[in-house]
Amino acid sequence: EGIYMTTTKDPFGKWSEPVNIRPGAGWIDPCPFWDEDGKAYLVAGVAKSRIGYKSVLHMVEMQPDGMGLIGDEVRIFDGDTNGNVTAEGPKMHKKNGWYYIFAPAGGVKTGWQLVLRSKNVFGPYEHKVVMRQGDTLVNGPHQGAWVDTVTGEDWFLHFQDVYAAGRIVHLQPMHWENEWPIIGVNKAGNDYGEPVMEYKKPDIGKSEEELKNNPLYPVCEPDTTDEFEGNRLGLQWQWNANPDVGWYELGNSKIKLNAVPSVPQRPISDYRNLLLQKWPAPEFSCITKMSFSGLQDGDTAGIVSLGMEYSAMAISKKNGSYSLEKITGIQNFDCDVSYADQNRVRIPLAEGDFKDSEKTVFFKYEVKCVGHVDNME
Repeated sequence: EGIYMTTTKDPFGKWSEPVNIRPGAGWIDPCPFWDEDGKAYLVAGVAKSRIGYKSVLHMVEMQPDGMGLIGDEVRIFDGDTNGNVTAEGPKMHKKNGWYYIFAPAGGVKTGWQLVLRSKNVFGPYEHKVVMRQGDTLVNGPHQGAWVDTVTGEDWFLHFQDVYAAGRIVHLQPMHWENEWPIIGVNKAGNDYGEPVMEYKKPDIGKSEEELKNNPLYPVCEPDTTDEFEGNRLGLQWQWNANPDVGWYELGNSKIKLNAVPSVPQRPISDYRNLLLQKWPAPEFSCITKMSFSGLQDGDTAGIVSLGMEYSAMAISKKNGSYSLEKITGIQNFDCDVSYADQNRVRIPLAEGDFKDSEKTVFFKYEVKCVGHVDNME
């Protein structure tokens, strides 16, 4: 175990063999920092599950090439002593002679965003809460990164844990008061910010010719729907594990998913060849048309809402018969409902409704030869 470093001249190319620059268990969330004088440093958090304690940030000098550390690490912050438990995930910056370390604290689902500052890289560091949930619905607004635009604006990118729907990303405005960052909107004279749900988008600048017609880039959003008309999957898709080229084929505006062997009795969450998308909204529906005529004995295919608690609707073929199954579980395979009918070979329509507010997933299916629609919750 330890902190490893690897390099490349091409992010999409071959990377060097990882080098363990800090052997030993417990260190997590390493953030390298290069100062104006050419010196380099590494700040990192710790994981209680691996080292026996948490809420601590360490600083250590690093070789400028990142190939090793110099001297002993210094404990620069202990959140257990000042109410900032589970301080972790540090990100280091420098502005106007101040060293700033942005760090989440308080836990993933209920925490807040903390900032440390000092005129000396090894401290002592002052600390301040710069964003809380406040009166908003954004629980645990923290663990992210300060970004600035070419036009001089400051923003903060962070996540929110929304339980069954996973972690969603927020972009918050950021401004400065008394050389402290304030993230979100400062309400009622508080000395911290609260998240915003709507705000003007960043001005990231454009060429002079483009600026004459439109001062800002157009609003856009990630793709979700896919008719599979190209020769490669869109960026909205991701596999549950490092993909294999034999898992799928594209052509004729269709995608063919090939069956992949799995370990018996393993939960769906461990299947490698799940083709997935992040939840695109708090509430949404997805519809897909699927043909199961190519299933062999022992094969299973369907749609899934994946997480620690997962649910799926699938067709399985066993001993020449097809069964429609609802599958739910937490790390264990649990088939709650099974409908068996040898004539139900093809399901042309599968639909899922997802409601974050109710933490509920509804599945509907339609069988062409029967025309029956059923709801499974």
